[in-house]
Amino acid sequence: MRSEPCELKAADEEQMSVPRIDSCSSILLRVQEYDLAATLNSGQTFRWQECRDGWHGVLGGHWVRLTQVPEGIRAEAAVPVKNWDWLRVFLQTEADLTAILKTFPGDAPLREAVSACRGLRVLRQDLWECLASFILSSTKQIVQIRQIISLLCERFGVPVVVPVGERRAFAFPSPEKIAAATEADLRGCKMGFRAPHLLTAAAQIAGGHLDLNRLCHLSQAEARAELMKLGGVGGKIADCVLLFAGGFDTAFPVDVWVERALRRLYFPRRRVTAKRLRHFAATHFGPHAGYAQQYLFHYMRTKVNDARAKTVPVKENIRALPSRRPK
Repeated sequence: MRSEPCELKAADEEQMSVPRIDSCSSILLRVQEYDLAATLNSGQTFRWQECRDGWHGVLGGHWVRLTQVPEGIRAEAAVPVKNWDWLRVFLQTEADLTAILKTFPGDAPLREAVSACRGLRVLRQDLWECLASFILSSTKQIVQIRQIISLLCERFGVPVVVPVGERRAFAFPSPEKIAAATEADLRGCKMGFRAPHLLTAAAQIAGGHLDLNRLCHLSQAEARAELMKLGGVGGKIADCVLLFAGGFDTAFPVDVWVERALRRLYFPRRRVTAKRLRHFAATHFGPHAGYAQQYLFHYMRTKVNDARAKTVPVKENIRALPSRRPK
């Protein structure tokens, strides 16, 4: 199942002389049952930084500050904004969370995950930024992924307007910009072996071999197959892009934390094959299985396994699943 729309509209990125301004445009997005901190810090996206009064990041060409308030989410942008639909789409504030949760199976593990993480939302990101980010996530901790992406944007992205007192900020670089770089340039952003994968994917997209926006009009299986034609993209990365950017709510990425959740919460003391887990994930969780996956991921990582998560080896404490199984 997938929902529309699936494409964020970026602001104009051609302005190279970027001033700092003293005031911001703002809006109150009225929404209930929205946990902003959990949503922005649950391994879906990597460009949001916590600040003293909320979170700030860049969406398309907009610098944005988000603050949780009793009535919903207060959003501030560094340039005048007439239409905030791009932010509503990204945050999915119009999604009916209650209706989504009612589609979940009534098993105890999922009930506990929802209770512990109520208000967690699945974002709707830009397809290219999401794809590139998860290519760069392989065998990296979230803090390292953020560092790589920050360097990439600083070196190749267009600067955006920020308020006085804020650090410089940059839009995410386009596939064309990345495709014009060298592998050495990209390795300079500390992405290591991921550099040729990102370069190949960017070149394929910039060259017209894959229209990312067309993915939203395909079936989930077709869209997944198209993504896996790109360099460095396997099934897990493809599923992350389909869920977090494509609007395919049944996409169910299985990384190390989700696999651990499935084994520990649903098959305790039983030896279950990876094939059996995939079949279970594909048939058990319903039309919003991806949402269920995100609740299990965040619950396992921050509630059930929080103490152990602090000592997990680097290659396990990641969003993308390594080749080996967790112990």
